Amino acid sequence: MKKIWLFLIFSCTGCSSKSDAPVIHVSLVNDRHAVKISGLDNAVIQEISRDSAGGAWQSLVPVYRMPADTDLKSYQPMQPGAYQVKDGAVIFTPDTPFTANQTYFVRYYKFDTGNKATDFITGHNRPGSLHYSDLVFK
Repeated sequence: MKKIWLFLIFSCTGCSSKSDAPVIHVSLVNDRHAVKISGLDNAVIQEISRDSAGGAWQSLVPVYRMPADTDLKSYQPMQPGAYQVKDGAVIFTPDTPFTANQTYFVRYYKFDTGNKATDFITGHNRPGSLHYSDLVFK
């Protein structure tokens, strides 16, 4: 029995809790008229770009206007606009231009934390159970 415990301890020594999650970046492009979302998994980009309606992008990387009371971030309506894939990144162009000195954020849903991308796209996950990061830009 002692040998089994020692084996388990030593076999997990190389285990790490380090995540291989992608590092997502947002930046304003096209004279600050659009936001570029880079670092997404290429397989996910290719799969979602097959959706001709573009609604799947809003399920993975929606863009929001930051409210004055940041406690209300989760209750904001999504910014309407168009998503486009270019050079391995996603470009979001809002229907109405971004306002100067206004803060916005991209909510990146982390499908890699035990969920599949299709769970977010099809709405099978509930808002309280989703793992996400808010990426702020101005």
